[in-house]
Amino acid sequence: MGVGNVILGDEGIGVRTIEELQRRYSFPENVELLDGGTSGIELLRFFDNIDHLIIIDAISAGHPPGSVLRVEGEDVPATFETRITPHQLGLSDLLAAAKLTDQMPGYLVLFGVEPKSLATGVGFTPEVEGAVDKLVGHVVEELSKLGYAVEECAEKAPCESRFWKDPPAD
Repeated sequence: MGVGNVILGDEGIGVRTIEELQRRYSFPENVELLDGGTSGIELLRFFDNIDHLIIIDAISAGHPPGSVLRVEGEDVPATFETRITPHQLGLSDLLAAAKLTDQMPGYLVLFGVEPKSLATGVGFTPEVEGAVDKLVGHVVEELSKLGYAVEECAEKAPCESRFWKDPPAD
């Protein structure tokens, strides 16, 4: 699940990474790529019956811009206690609701990228742009370690995978 606001510069890294994963790889039926955008609690419906959740977002942790960070388990909700954007309040509420309703996946990992700029505008700073390949590689490696068969697509043929561009309405 990639989250972020694509019109706030580096803040859109989660959403853009999901798009890049979809473009480059094919995933099995039991793996869904979710563009969570700036949604919050309304994403709870996607937590039904999932064992593993990987979240991708911009995370301000005091590292050099473009640094890729990995956080897991109970440390993930704590990471969102220090929010850099309004959508992270929604994500913090989402994780709290998942825990309260026993819908929290047993395996939770966050890949965060240290942003340089959250200024209004589309596109990344060079530092964050340079982290995209590394981030994609970390997510693919994490999925592979979990036993999911991730296959690289042919260079000229786009991949088709289970991908929600916008969460469907109930």
